[in-house]
Amino acid sequence: MQARKLHRIIGLVLLIPFFGWALTGFVFFVKPGYAGAYEILRVKTYPLATIAPIAPEPAWREIRYFRTILGDHLLVRTDKGWENLDPTTRQPRAIPQEAQLKQLLSDAFSINPSRYGSVLTVSGDRATTSTGVQLTLDWNSMSLQQSGLDTNRIDRLYKIHYLQWTGIKSLDRVLGFTGIFLILTLSGLGAWIAFIGNPRR
Repeated sequence: MQARKLHRIIGLVLLIPFFGWALTGFVFFVKPGYAGAYEILRVKTYPLATIAPIAPEPAWREIRYFRTILGDHLLVRTDKGWENLDPTTRQPRAIPQEAQLKQLLSDAFSINPSRYGSVLTVSGDRATTSTGVQLTLDWNSMSLQQSGLDTNRIDRLYKIHYLQWTGIKSLDRVLGFTGIFLILTLSGLGAWIAFIGNPRR
């Protein structure tokens, strides 16, 4: 098969990926809406009124002491991870009931109420807001993760860009390697045609 003909066939095969790469690459470069989509949401903290005496235990690697709308929190990190303790009793604090979780989340939303709106539903450590944002609370580390429709849209663009089209990891990996191989082949054929001519194989 002539190099020019093979070059044309591969180019046609790669038209859709090239279009996807160009479009998504432009989005990644300009980053429209990234600020809100990947905003780091934190629980709101308040000045400490008093501090209970803390005698660190040998297993503790790190401690954090702060106050939220739900009261004081003593977070300790051990080899097993973070724990949320009651500063007075040193006992693990159970995840609050729905009403208290809504209070904690609503307080955190005050930094950007237009994005988060109000809490609609709470199920365990997960919540949904009136603006469609999904939230997950890690109670032991008092950290929040948020994702909205914009986050999901940008994540889909990443999947398009990296040829993760099927959702099946092994198959998407094959697609990725195939795409890279075809690009290298297309480039090699283009260089061959440009500098050597169009020899027959």
